[in-house]
Amino acid sequence: MKQAALVDKSVGGLISALSAYMIWGFTPIYFKTLKEVPPFEILMHRMVWSFILLLMLVWIFRRTQTFLTALKNLRTMGILLGTTLIVGLNWFLFIWAINNNRILDASLGYFICPLVNVILGALILRERLRHLQWAAVLFAAASVFYLTLTLGAFPWVSLTLAFSFGFYGLIRKTAPVEALEGLAIETLLMFIPAVLYLWWLDGHADGTFLRVSGHINLLLMGTALATAVPLLLFNLGARRLHLATIGFLQYIAPSCTFVLAVFIYHEPFSTAKALAFAVIWAALGLYSYDTVIHYRTLHRVTG
Repeated sequence: MKQAALVDKSVGGLISALSAYMIWGFTPIYFKTLKEVPPFEILMHRMVWSFILLLMLVWIFRRTQTFLTALKNLRTMGILLGTTLIVGLNWFLFIWAINNNRILDASLGYFICPLVNVILGALILRERLRHLQWAAVLFAAASVFYLTLTLGAFPWVSLTLAFSFGFYGLIRKTAPVEALEGLAIETLLMFIPAVLYLWWLDGHADGTFLRVSGHINLLLMGTALATAVPLLLFNLGARRLHLATIGFLQYIAPSCTFVLAVFIYHEPFSTAKALAFAVIWAALGLYSYDTVIHYRTLHRVTG
């Protein structure tokens, strides 16, 4: 009975995590339907409606007390103010990339992200890199250098997305607050500026909300679901799965985005980009292999 319960728990966790990464991976389809709305306006609506939804979820899941406790902690609020600015940049650039036909760049950025985490761990947390991790990082650097030389442009979209998300995760870990309450506070910190900006837009007859169509209104409000639902599914899955499993599942989202960019939206996929992606995938292969070996070694040592 106990074994069956563990299996059910793992299966449920796997389904939850898979669902989260699939939603994240196919999010470009959602934001493509809002291409007539300026990216910054979409971001402001995302902050407003996400805060309203997350505040309701905080109440529904009876996390009000921990939410209020975090609000009273100056150190926590200082950390979350920083993460709010970083995640705001990440969200804005992601939306901008989608609506400017740069989905492939966004995909590359999130493929690079695990390797950025390794780099940040070494530079900031003084973590020692294992040999295969060094090799993976060098492969990623070679890919960026190759893209810069062959395309004549630095892949700033991909790297900004990768490093902003990497720094977000790194700093967010230092905040003593759970994911739901933390995201609710992050959107709260942007709520008043976002409302003021949207009110100003409406006053100048430049806003989209309530001016274009009911369909667009619902899509703008629905950005809250695109934000909160995958996050909740991810946290549900993460609590039930091994970290190594989550590490492999994280490649699902950029893989879905890659498929959308190349086969659905037919973004230019030159030989240079194909080689760059191949090198990044090779780097991720080394990184994943090293993760498995390291995890198995730790598992044997700890029994």
